[in-house]
Amino acid sequence: MTDRKTILGIDPGTNILGFGIVRVDERSNPVYVDMGVLDLRRIESPYEKLEVIHEKVGALCDLHRPDDMAIESPFYGKNAQVIFKLGRAQGAAMIAAISRGVNVFEYAPRKAKMAICGNGAASKEQVSLIVQRTLGIKIENRYMDATDALALAMCHFYQLSSPLANTRANTSWEKFILENPDRVR
Repeated sequence: MTDRKTILGIDPGTNILGFGIVRVDERSNPVYVDMGVLDLRRIESPYEKLEVIHEKVGALCDLHRPDDMAIESPFYGKNAQVIFKLGRAQGAAMIAAISRGVNVFEYAPRKAKMAICGNGAASKEQVSLIVQRTLGIKIENRYMDATDALALAMCHFYQLSSPLANTRANTSWEKFILENPDRVR
């Protein structure tokens, strides 16, 4: 990949949303741009949270002009309500990006961990350490959601830069069902 590109990573959440931004430089290397968390715990209304997510992700898109957004896809869980809430947060962020012409790509948490650490079951601390070393930055432990977002942006960068990777969005329900028949009832 030789094109300069800005990638916004989003770790969606209705209490804490993490974001991380990397830019691909002229030598096709990822460079750290920005990261942070959106703390929504003081907002009681779930609909107001979605509005804030939409506004803040939109503001990030306006400020940094990303070409692509890499967002964590909802993962399998035992509590359906949590999955629904995460899906809504993800949707609010996606609409903010799409409405600004940003391409959206979804990555499963395990895929991002595999891309960063080589282990799909890596801990948040392991992901943080590798992201810090790769980007040459220091991140405080209180920004683990932002570290996850940077990992998603880096996962997308690796997906784009690998000659073996299929650069189309590699996540779909059809693919999930084919790869995980034992998890579908």
